[in-house]
Amino acid sequence: MISTIDLRGQQLSVNELQKRLPRAKTDVSAAVEAVQPLIDDVRHRGGAALRDQGEKFDGVRADHLRVPREALKKALDELEDDVRHGLEVAIKNLRLVHEDQRPADFVTQVADGATVKQRWIPVRRVGLYVPGGLAVYPSSVLMNVIAAQSAGVKSLAVTSPAQADFSGLPHPTILAACELLGITEVYAVGGAGAVAMLAYGAEDLADPATDGADDQGTCEPVDVITGPGNVWVTAAKRIVMGTVGIDAEAGPTEIAILADSGANPQYVAADLISQAEHDPLAASVLVTDSEQLATTVREELASQVQATKHLQRVETALSGEQSAIVLVDDIASGTQVVDAYAAEHLEIHTADAATRAEEIQHAGAIFVGPYSPVSLGDYAAGSNHVLPTGGSARFSSGLGVHSFLRAVQVIEYSQKALQEVGQEVIAIADAEDLPAHGDAIKARLS
Repeated sequence: MISTIDLRGQQLSVNELQKRLPRAKTDVSAAVEAVQPLIDDVRHRGGAALRDQGEKFDGVRADHLRVPREALKKALDELEDDVRHGLEVAIKNLRLVHEDQRPADFVTQVADGATVKQRWIPVRRVGLYVPGGLAVYPSSVLMNVIAAQSAGVKSLAVTSPAQADFSGLPHPTILAACELLGITEVYAVGGAGAVAMLAYGAEDLADPATDGADDQGTCEPVDVITGPGNVWVTAAKRIVMGTVGIDAEAGPTEIAILADSGANPQYVAADLISQAEHDPLAASVLVTDSEQLATTVREELASQVQATKHLQRVETALSGEQSAIVLVDDIASGTQVVDAYAAEHLEIHTADAATRAEEIQHAGAIFVGPYSPVSLGDYAAGSNHVLPTGGSARFSSGLGVHSFLRAVQVIEYSQKALQEVGQEVIAIADAEDLPAHGDAIKARLS
């Protein structure tokens, strides 16, 4: 089912490791060409284009693209008690963590009468995308909304594909999550069209059968778009990047597990399967120095996969080129391997898991020990599950309060402080052949 890559006895550089390790292949560039006309259509025709795209791609033509307020309340009223309780616990934990993430403003006294202050200012308006494909993701509502709210964002819009099974509305559990968080601006729009709507704004969103006199007929442009999606959503975010900020170009989800001979094979197999459940392109990678563990995990996979609900999806993901069991000489070598891989999710199942975790430089999130599975982080750990994929953890971070903040510097010098540094500024300006810069200083020194 799952392939084996044997790296034992080989001394490989980081670059060589990255070439040998498995990874899903997606071509966002090819998708950009297909998505561009959809973006342009929304820019020119607004709600009419969004309705046409919803009918074509989601199989439903929604008259009123903004979800009515009463539909949000109804979804929460009808939510199962255990699901509501689970969401409430997750919300509590997420708020605790994200409230602590906000950085403090600071003032640096450069000299007497000279200060540089750094202020953290939230963006004005954010658009949050919630997928609606192979699974239902109220957790994505929580992760995106709570990070933005904790940053102090005042205006939030959530969008998720219309569902034919729910009368052209997004899935009711998604609507219920929005209501729990106090989000009232929700759209039944998905795919590239949703990204275009958020980036450029759109009109004519109200039901044509009504007078459309209220503010529900228009979606105002946002400043930042976040939230995972398929390759078409990713391509759309690439197109609008620069007009708005984006969180990242999300690729297929992935897990890497570093495990020694003492790891529980039942836990390891279950976690590989849980990630494969997301998508046929999901990556599940085990790195171990124990051939016995590898064998036992294979046996566990054969057993557990047959009992899982999404059997075909899981089998496709585990047998794909993006998944493998990687054999290494020792755990020190394994640590280098997973660090080179830069996984979205990294689990460490070793005797010295906490110490190993401190050695990792490249991962979206690190889950330490046998009782910290990725599933916990997906929902209720308090951490954010919107994380860098495809090795981008080498240079980017997961979603958090920082994703919605801008650092603004405030510079204030007195006349005396400017005089003390003025000649140095003039000298540098002259060296750069920008004498007018120096003249601006001279005008004040005279």
